[in-house]
Amino acid sequence: MIGLGLVVAAAVAALAIVPGYLESTTNVVEEHAPYEIGEASSALHESLVIADLHSDTLLWARDPLSRADRGHVDVPRLVDGNVALQVFSVVTKVPQGLNYDENTADSDQITLLAMVQHWPARTWRSLLERALYQAEKLQAAEAEAPEALKVVRTKADLEAVLSARAEGKEIVAGLLATEGLHPLEGDAANVKVLYDAGYRMMGLHHFFDNKLGGSLHGLSGAGLTDFGKEVVRELEAQGVMIDVAHSSPAVVEDVLAMTDSPIFVSHTGVKGACNTARNLEDDLMKRIAERGGVIGIGYWDGAVCKIDPANVVKSLRYAADLLGADHVGLGSDYDGGTTVLFDTSELAVLTEEMRKAGFTDEEIRKIMGGNVIRVFKEQLPAG
Repeated sequence: MIGLGLVVAAAVAALAIVPGYLESTTNVVEEHAPYEIGEASSALHESLVIADLHSDTLLWARDPLSRADRGHVDVPRLVDGNVALQVFSVVTKVPQGLNYDENTADSDQITLLAMVQHWPARTWRSLLERALYQAEKLQAAEAEAPEALKVVRTKADLEAVLSARAEGKEIVAGLLATEGLHPLEGDAANVKVLYDAGYRMMGLHHFFDNKLGGSLHGLSGAGLTDFGKEVVRELEAQGVMIDVAHSSPAVVEDVLAMTDSPIFVSHTGVKGACNTARNLEDDLMKRIAERGGVIGIGYWDGAVCKIDPANVVKSLRYAADLLGADHVGLGSDYDGGTTVLFDTSELAVLTEEMRKAGFTDEEIRKIMGGNVIRVFKEQLPAG
């Protein structure tokens, strides 16, 4: 009996340790010396309204309200970085052998992760339930600490957070988004289910083709299917903002043909600055910008090639010159299986490097968050 007890205790201990180990080896901040931020840059940074279009924090087994010693984002570190609004995107399926060139939809790594992290059994087989569960995690954090976190569902919610921050309160807005719409499980009516759960931005694809059409990293390269077009019409009807990060160029073309609303590429790089399979061609990015959209530049190698802050700023400069400073934002892909050289608490290093690179204060205000806030105020339901 003692031997069995030791085995059970060891198994319980392992289950407690594994989730943290998995994340600590997946979402990495490379070691670096503390960044030196000049007085002028620090003052400017503290005056900014900062928004980040993409993090996958809700995937992991930790409380977003608590400062963690792993990963990239939590509310205390968002406060440290002066982030006003964080888009929390939910991951519901990831294929084995993940790569930027070609993936099938035949496998899934999230099922085991959900089990190891003690997600409810309803999430083990249902992608919709995984999305609903992650929304519940953010809403539970809001309920526990409404003075620290507000889940944004309406323009009024966003304006309330911005007003509170202008009064000196340390509150962060969180907006829910999907990383792909495979959680619809083939039923366009589930757009309303996700909307009612708080989702206000929906990405169409992740790393594989789905029932809506082709992924940038799938097999077909196809555009929207009839079902995909039905879903886009439903997103428009519900007033949901559309994210085409990970969608095939043909899907992006089809979306642009169907809607006059601004669309997002939430986390990406720009091909002309970093020629990887992760980034869409410059001409297509320009068409998204011409429609009023916003492109979120990330901080990991697949997006910007070199992850040092100065090189991230080079991609921001290239994007601003190509697309116009009104159409560029931040799209970190924090906590998304990325390795970076600064977490969200260290975002002042971008302000410092942007000033060194000759960005004007107005350009910095727009790119660091002003553009995202502007479009969100235009697109969110009034409330």
